[in-house]
Amino acid sequence: MIAVSAPEPVAKDAPAVPATCPQRWGGADTGGWVPAAARVEGAGETLVPGAPVEALICAYPGLNYKPGGERPAGTRTLTTGTRAMLHDIAYLPVGSGPGACTAMGGPTTNYLIRFAYPDGSALWLGSAEEVNSCVVTTNGTVRSGAYIGRNITAAYRTGTWLPVRQTDACEGTTGRRGEEDTMVPGEPVSVTVCRQGSPTKTWPHRKYGAREAAALAGPLNARHAWKTANGCQGPPDDEGTFRLIFGYRDGPPVDIWFTSGCTPPIDNGALQADGTEELRDQIIRLAPAR
Repeated sequence: MIAVSAPEPVAKDAPAVPATCPQRWGGADTGGWVPAAARVEGAGETLVPGAPVEALICAYPGLNYKPGGERPAGTRTLTTGTRAMLHDIAYLPVGSGPGACTAMGGPTTNYLIRFAYPDGSALWLGSAEEVNSCVVTTNGTVRSGAYIGRNITAAYRTGTWLPVRQTDACEGTTGRRGEEDTMVPGEPVSVTVCRQGSPTKTWPHRKYGAREAAALAGPLNARHAWKTANGCQGPPDDEGTFRLIFGYRDGPPVDIWFTSGCTPPIDNGALQADGTEELRDQIIRLAPAR
C-alpha cells in the first residue's frame, strides 16, 4: 500500500505559495503548468507528498486549440474526500507524459490545485480536463501523463473527491506507480484478459486469480523493456489485440496492451517490450473465445 501521510513534509525555508488563484493560466499547453514549484520535501518523487490539510481548486475554462491566458472562472475548496484524493494521486505514475493522443478540438478546463500544509506552506498541482484525455499533471518538479481530469472537474463542481474507479472490466486506467520502471509492478492479486471487441461494447473477458496473475506477470517482467513510443510497427495478425488488466489489493490496476503480430507487441502506457511465441500462446489460452 502506498502511504498518503508522512511526518512534516515541508522544508523550513520553503517559499510562500499565494493563497489565491493566479489571474491567468500561464501555461502554453493543456495542463502541465504551475505558477511556481514549491520546495516541498518529497516533491521530486510524488506529485503531492506528505499530508496537506486543504485543497483549493482553481478552474480556467477555454479551448484546447487556443491554450494559454485563460482567466479563472471560480474556485472550490474540498469539503470532503481530501484523503481519498491524496490516496489516488499517490498512486499516479510519475516521469512520463501522456500516451498517443487524438486531436479532436473542443473545450478544456485547466486546473490549479493549491494543497495547504499544517505549517502554512503549500504546493501547486496543475492539470486539466480535455476532450482527448491528453493532459500532463505536474507539481512543477515531476510530471505524470495519467489522466484524472474528469475527477478534478467532479470535485470542483461538488466539493467532494470521488475515488477513481473502473466501471468496465476492460477499460483503461489511470496507471499505477511503478509501471514506469516495471511492466507489472508489485504483486497483483488478479488478472483480467480481454480480447478486442466492439468499440461500443465491453470486450469479451475472463478474470483469474493471483496464481494466473503471477504466472503472466513473470514472463512480462522478464522481457527487456524501454520507454514507450506509443505504438508498434505492422498490423495485428488474426489473433488481434488483448488488454491485460492486473488488479491489486489496494490502488489502481495496471493496463497492458498485447497486440499480436505488431512489433513490439507489449505496452503498459509507460514501457514497451518485445514478446515471445510462448507468451503469445499463454495469453491466447487465457483469453475468451471469439
